[in-house]
Amino acid sequence: MRSIRRRLLFGLLITLVVALLLAGIAIFRQSRTEANALFDFQLQQMALSLPAEPFSSVPGAHNDAGGLVIQIWSRNGVELYYSHPSTPLPPRAELGFTTVQTPEGDWRVYAALVGDNVVQLAQPMVIRDSLAVSMAVRTLLPLVVAMPVLALLVWIVVGRGLQPLRRVTKALDTRAPGALDALPEVGLPDEVRPLVRALNSLLGRLDASLAQQKAFVADAAHELRTPLAALQLQVQLLDRAHTDAERAEAMRDLRDGVRRASHMVAQLLTLARQEPDATRAAAAFVEVPLAPLLGEVVAHHAALAVARGIDLGLDAPDALAAVSRVRGDANALHTLFGNLVDNALKYTPRGGHVDVRLVAATPAPVVEIEDTGPGIAPAERERVFDRFFRGGAASLDGAASGQTVQADTALHDDADAPRAQGSGLGLAIVRNIAQAHGAHVELFDARNAHGLRVRVSFGGATSAPPPAL
Repeated sequence: MRSIRRRLLFGLLITLVVALLLAGIAIFRQSRTEANALFDFQLQQMALSLPAEPFSSVPGAHNDAGGLVIQIWSRNGVELYYSHPSTPLPPRAELGFTTVQTPEGDWRVYAALVGDNVVQLAQPMVIRDSLAVSMAVRTLLPLVVAMPVLALLVWIVVGRGLQPLRRVTKALDTRAPGALDALPEVGLPDEVRPLVRALNSLLGRLDASLAQQKAFVADAAHELRTPLAALQLQVQLLDRAHTDAERAEAMRDLRDGVRRASHMVAQLLTLARQEPDATRAAAAFVEVPLAPLLGEVVAHHAALAVARGIDLGLDAPDALAAVSRVRGDANALHTLFGNLVDNALKYTPRGGHVDVRLVAATPAPVVEIEDTGPGIAPAERERVFDRFFRGGAASLDGAASGQTVQADTALHDDADAPRAQGSGLGLAIVRNIAQAHGAHVELFDARNAHGLRVRVSFGGATSAPPPAL
């Protein structure tokens, strides 16, 4: 039974039936008590109305009215009268009221001294119980007859109570697929309003997610146009090459273009996996030691750092490494730190250095990646986390003064300058993963005022206190 209306109707009717049964039992007991009191009084009065002198017969003998049985003895115990000798009652009287059990059922017996005689009157209890049942039935009969009417009224009342849910259902059914505006809450009962608020919250998140997806698709389509156009141009140049040198140069340019396009597609796929909601389910997170993970990231980029003539190192003191743990997704955290290290290597000139440091463990782990590249202008440090954002290119002289954007900036490729053209997605991916892990990413000037320092603080991390040294 999945219908709330039917459940309520069934539950209320069962409750009414149980209430009627309990009321019937209570009324029967009360009626039997009152009937016993009435019949006991009647027996007492009839006993007192019998003759007090000796006699040989009683007027109205063998009168079966009310099933009454009369027995009379003299004070010497001689039976003077027995209206129903076949009734198995005690041959001796016990003064007062008693209830006697016989093979024919229970009897209510009253015995008293009346003059020189002992009088005993008995009446079957079944007569009293029948009267009590009759009184209870007459009392409950109107309610039993009214049960169908009560069921109809309950059906109508429950239907009216569920009407707000029908209105909400109808409002959702008649909506266009793209209509994600909030449902009205005016006039809704207190029980329905939380449901509508939850629906409105879900609609709001869906609206934001769809808007984000639309913007992502539009930006991705726009950004992919440039590398595809460049690839087409490089293919044309390769076709037009007349000498081996021209053909080799065109092939090298085509290979670089394919690599850049592949990198952008890979970044797009990584970012798409983080959308629309970057928050991972906490139940799926596990405890991840940071020091081994940072070591894997540095080892993964070591060959690239050697090829570019950059000193890449990891500083993770044993005291911090032993207690620096976060709850999260190890693969996602590897992507986060990998993007930051890759970004630092991409824009650090030959002869520079990139340092990965584990700088704190309590109250939460803190990791810093510092390089000696051109840095990022303070005015653009927030915008670099936006998707497809690229700062304006500048010469290395301008970079030295801190007026260029390091992250994902397109600069010329020479021996001492940043070598790659970014996709504008690396730091957006970093931000999404950090938000999913309750971490905060901040950008600062390098300690030597030349370069960039990225700090990742895990505010929600779980870390044990460092051991005493």
